[in-house]
Amino acid sequence: MTDRSEKQLQRKKILLLFIFFPCILSAQTNENGKKSIWDKFSLQGTYQNGYVFPTNDFIRGNNAQEDAINVFHAYTLKFSRQTTGEKQWEQLYKYPNYGIGFYFADFHNPKEIGFPFGIYGFLNAPFKRWENFTFNYELGFGVLFNWKPFDPLTNNYNIAIGASQSCIIDAGLNLQYNLTQNIVFETGFSFTHFSNGALKKPNLGINTIAPKVSLKYSFYKKPVFTIQEIPKFEKQSEWTFSLFTGTKNVIFDSVNIEIREKYEGMFFPVFGFSGIYNRQIGYKSKLGLGMSCSYNGSVNAQVAVEEDELEAVDGPFTDKLQISIYPSYELVVNKVSLVLQPSFYLYRRKLTNQSPVFHQKVGIKYHFTDKIFMGITLRAYHFHVSDFVEWSIGYRIKSK
Repeated sequence: MTDRSEKQLQRKKILLLFIFFPCILSAQTNENGKKSIWDKFSLQGTYQNGYVFPTNDFIRGNNAQEDAINVFHAYTLKFSRQTTGEKQWEQLYKYPNYGIGFYFADFHNPKEIGFPFGIYGFLNAPFKRWENFTFNYELGFGVLFNWKPFDPLTNNYNIAIGASQSCIIDAGLNLQYNLTQNIVFETGFSFTHFSNGALKKPNLGINTIAPKVSLKYSFYKKPVFTIQEIPKFEKQSEWTFSLFTGTKNVIFDSVNIEIREKYEGMFFPVFGFSGIYNRQIGYKSKLGLGMSCSYNGSVNAQVAVEEDELEAVDGPFTDKLQISIYPSYELVVNKVSLVLQPSFYLYRRKLTNQSPVFHQKVGIKYHFTDKIFMGITLRAYHFHVSDFVEWSIGYRIKSK
């Protein structure tokens, strides 16, 4: 058997495992009808085969294979919990399910990309429910490992992925059909972005879109949803204050040092303070206006070579200060918020080769208490180029 035939056989075996393994578990149903710890949980196998957007030269064909990387396929095994309305937010979001997914991808170029795999959290929530159909949207965020990253000597074409780890951001639509009380067939599509947030360059990222098909086995019969009266929402205001920090990797092509040391680059600190005034206009949404002041050590950065190693040359502190302003939107899901902030620099020193004045911030935050929260935010420009990642901790003051 040829290597190609062997690889195709392995893919078919994996596909059968991911699609039909949940059905095998039907033998474990509780025939006595008694409740168990599995009564709200499901297991789902998903297969995708889709398109890779040609967003950089490596993907377009400037690689060792001299061929465009325009298709991929992926497998996902998801473990989820179905909500039934015990908490108010579950009813507000029409009884979604949420959980963790184990993701495996193949871009048909293992020597330069590898076989990335990882784990992510997801929320799958309905737009509309019918008797046997459900039309849903799904959002996911997590981490992947096992990439073959850029290496100036052994993998110098791969300008898409600069580290062996990356984030995965997934968003899509799906339609579910109840085949039986326990088995659900799902079809849909999703858009997926792979990037390390510029924690290590080069990092032009990979973007995909793909249809998907899956089977889900639920360890319960058709769920019974709790319906309770939801009190009228009283609009309220809040002030949030947070401190953030991060690092930015910069590669200096012009320095004359050992090539691997050159492409390791230098890591510069980023830190700052932000304040936002939010008006919560409903149980799900907040609108606000914010401002942040940050120090970006990579701005106009200079380096010297000492014993074949790079050393940062200090510059004026004020050269690296930046002040930005932004409208803010939050999608609130219980203690978690998805944050979108189109931003504009109000002040920064004018330099050549700067990033655009208009930039974008997309983040997620979690409230440990009513006042304390932590978050992670990606700052980007041109809607697809990562600038750096902010890790934040903050404090909230509420007022009606």
